[in-house]
Amino acid sequence: QVQLAESGGGLVQSGGSLRLSCAASTEIFSPNAMGWYRQAPGKQREWVATETSSGITSYADSVRGRFTISRDKAENTVYLQMNKLKPEDTAVYYCRYGSLTAPLVYWGQGTQVTVSS
Repeated sequence: QVQLAESGGGLVQSGGSLRLSCAASTEIFSPNAMGWYRQAPGKQREWVATETSSGITSYADSVRGRFTISRDKAENTVYLQMNKLKPEDTAVYYCRYGSLTAPLVYWGQGTQVTVSS
């Protein structure tokens, strides 16, 4: 069992920055991927960014160039640095930890990010 603890959400003005953190209680999958998804009101959950245990990163087109994902392997923590935030980035952001070789995944409880115009 893996528990994911997210933090860092909040209210920010358009153009501002926030940094999300997600700490996993343990690492049980190898290889694995940690990443972020988001869900805006009335919309489906969408993928934002992922970093694998080997350091490969990928981003959704909507955030590439503004968001940066990084991992601290020693702390089993993934971060999402969000710059140049836009009102359309407003959503609940969820951390995801999953195996790359089996359909096994854990989700965080979500953290609210609100960007005001």
